[in-house]
Amino acid sequence: MQNTVRNDKSASISLRSGVLGMLVLSCSLGLAGCTTEDHRQSSDELREKTAETTAEVKRDAKSMAEGVKEGWNRDKERVDLNNASREELVGAGLTRAQSDRVIEHRPYASAHELLTKHVLSEDEYREIEPHVRAGKPADE
Repeated sequence: MQNTVRNDKSASISLRSGVLGMLVLSCSLGLAGCTTEDHRQSSDELREKTAETTAEVKRDAKSMAEGVKEGWNRDKERVDLNNASREELVGAGLTRAQSDRVIEHRPYASAHELLTKHVLSEDEYREIEPHVRAGKPADE
Protein backbone atom coordinates (compact mmCIF):
# COMPACT_ATOMS: atom_id res chain seq x y z
CA MET A 1 0.00 0.00 0.00
CA GLN A 2 2.87 2.34 0.72
CA ASN A 3 4.13 1.77 -2.81
CA THR A 4 0.73 2.78 -4.16
CA VAL A 5 0.74 5.96 -2.10
CA ARG A 6 4.27 6.73 -3.23
CA ASN A 7 3.34 6.08 -6.85
CA ASP A 8 0.29 8.33 -6.48
CA LYS A 9 2.40 11.09 -4.86
CA SER A 10 5.08 10.71 -7.52
CA ALA A 11 2.49 10.85 -10.25
CA SER A 12 0.89 13.89 -8.66
CA ILE A 13 4.23 15.66 -8.29
CA SER A 14 5.19 14.70 -11.83
CA LEU A 15 1.86 15.97 -13.13
CA ARG A 16 2.24 19.25 -11.22
CA SER A 17 5.78 19.65 -12.52
CA GLY A 18 4.60 19.04 -16.06
CA VAL A 19 1.75 21.54 -15.76
CA LEU A 20 4.06 24.08 -14.16
CA GLY A 21 6.63 23.51 -16.90
CA MET A 22 4.03 23.99 -19.62
CA LEU A 23 2.78 27.16 -17.91
CA VAL A 24 6.30 28.58 -17.74
CA LEU A 25 6.92 27.61 -21.37
CA SER A 26 3.71 29.20 -22.64
CA CYS A 27 4.40 32.40 -20.66
CA SER A 28 7.92 32.53 -22.08
CA LEU A 29 6.64 32.12 -25.62
CA GLY A 30 4.00 34.79 -25.02
CA LEU A 31 6.56 37.25 -23.70
CA ALA A 32 8.92 36.51 -26.57
CA GLY A 33 6.49 38.32 -28.88
CA CYS A 34 6.73 41.45 -26.73
CA THR A 35 10.33 42.34 -27.33
CA THR A 36 11.68 45.73 -26.35
CA GLU A 37 12.37 46.57 -30.00
CA ASP A 38 8.66 46.27 -30.81
CA HIS A 39 7.94 48.46 -27.80
CA ARG A 40 10.51 51.05 -28.92
CA GLN A 41 9.07 51.05 -32.42
CA SER A 42 5.56 51.53 -31.06
CA SER A 43 6.78 54.36 -28.82
CA ASP A 44 8.53 56.03 -31.75
CA GLU A 45 5.42 55.71 -33.91
CA LEU A 46 3.30 57.14 -31.11
CA ARG A 47 5.67 60.10 -30.67
CA GLU A 48 5.63 60.77 -34.42
CA LYS A 49 1.84 60.65 -34.63
CA THR A 50 1.55 62.87 -31.57
CA ALA A 51 3.94 65.41 -33.13
CA GLU A 52 1.98 65.40 -36.40
CA THR A 53 -1.33 65.87 -34.61
CA THR A 54 0.07 68.64 -32.44
CA ALA A 55 1.38 70.46 -35.52
CA GLU A 56 -2.02 70.12 -37.20
CA VAL A 57 -3.86 71.48 -34.16
CA LYS A 58 -1.39 74.36 -33.98
CA ARG A 59 -2.00 75.23 -37.66
CA ASP A 60 -5.78 75.07 -37.16
CA ALA A 61 -5.64 77.28 -34.07
CA LYS A 62 -3.48 79.83 -35.91
CA SER A 63 -5.90 79.88 -38.85
CA MET A 64 -8.84 80.33 -36.51
CA ALA A 65 -7.13 83.22 -34.71
CA GLU A 66 -6.30 84.90 -38.01
CA GLY A 67 -9.93 84.55 -39.11
CA VAL A 68 -11.18 86.16 -35.90
CA LYS A 69 -8.67 88.98 -36.25
CA GLU A 70 -9.71 89.52 -39.87
CA GLY A 71 -13.37 89.64 -38.84
CA TRP A 72 -12.65 92.25 -36.17
CA ASN A 73 -10.68 94.38 -38.59
CA ARG A 74 -13.31 94.03 -41.30
CA ASP A 75 -16.01 95.21 -38.89
CA LYS A 76 -13.91 98.23 -37.91
CA GLU A 77 -13.46 99.17 -41.57
CA ARG A 78 -17.19 99.17 -42.22
CA VAL A 79 -18.99 102.49 -42.21
CA ASP A 80 -21.41 102.98 -39.30
CA LEU A 81 -24.85 103.81 -40.67
CA ASN A 82 -25.77 105.71 -37.49
CA ASN A 83 -22.73 108.02 -37.35
CA ALA A 84 -21.27 108.27 -40.85
CA SER A 85 -21.29 111.53 -42.76
CA ARG A 86 -22.81 111.79 -46.21
CA GLU A 87 -19.32 111.60 -47.75
CA GLU A 88 -18.43 108.46 -45.76
CA LEU A 89 -21.63 106.78 -46.92
CA VAL A 90 -20.85 107.71 -50.52
CA GLY A 91 -17.35 106.25 -50.00
CA ALA A 92 -19.01 102.99 -48.89
CA GLY A 93 -20.76 102.73 -52.25
CA LEU A 94 -24.01 104.67 -51.77
CA THR A 95 -25.15 107.46 -54.07
CA ARG A 96 -25.74 110.91 -52.62
CA ALA A 97 -29.51 110.36 -52.75
CA GLN A 98 -29.18 106.98 -51.00
CA SER A 99 -26.89 108.52 -48.38
CA ASP A 100 -29.47 111.22 -47.67
CA ARG A 101 -32.21 108.58 -47.24
CA VAL A 102 -29.95 106.58 -44.87
CA ILE A 103 -29.32 109.68 -42.75
CA GLU A 104 -33.01 110.59 -42.76
CA HIS A 105 -34.14 107.18 -41.41
CA ARG A 106 -31.60 106.88 -38.57
CA PRO A 107 -31.12 105.16 -36.11
CA TYR A 108 -30.54 101.57 -37.22
CA ALA A 109 -30.23 98.57 -34.92
CA SER A 110 -28.76 96.52 -37.79
CA ALA A 111 -27.74 97.13 -41.38
CA HIS A 112 -30.64 94.92 -42.46
CA GLU A 113 -33.01 97.68 -41.35
CA LEU A 114 -32.09 99.45 -44.58
CA LEU A 115 -34.45 96.92 -46.16
CA THR A 116 -37.14 96.78 -43.48
CA LYS A 117 -37.38 100.60 -43.40
CA HIS A 118 -37.48 100.62 -47.24
CA VAL A 119 -34.43 102.86 -47.47
CA LEU A 120 -32.74 100.66 -50.10
CA SER A 121 -33.87 97.95 -52.52
CA GLU A 122 -32.55 94.41 -52.05
CA ASP A 123 -30.11 94.83 -54.96
CA GLU A 124 -28.79 98.11 -53.56
CA TYR A 125 -28.46 96.58 -50.10
CA ARG A 126 -26.56 93.52 -51.40
CA GLU A 127 -23.99 95.83 -53.03
CA ILE A 128 -23.23 97.87 -49.92
CA GLU A 129 -23.89 95.32 -47.15
CA PRO A 130 -20.21 94.22 -46.88
CA HIS A 131 -19.19 97.86 -46.38
CA VAL A 132 -21.65 99.06 -43.73
CA ARG A 133 -22.68 98.23 -40.16
CA ALA A 134 -25.03 99.63 -37.56
CA GLY A 135 -23.81 100.44 -34.07
CA LYS A 136 -20.44 99.77 -32.54
CA PRO A 137 -17.95 97.26 -33.92
CA ALA A 138 -17.81 93.89 -32.13
CA ASP A 139 -14.70 94.66 -30.03
CA GLU A 140 -15.68 98.08 -28.68
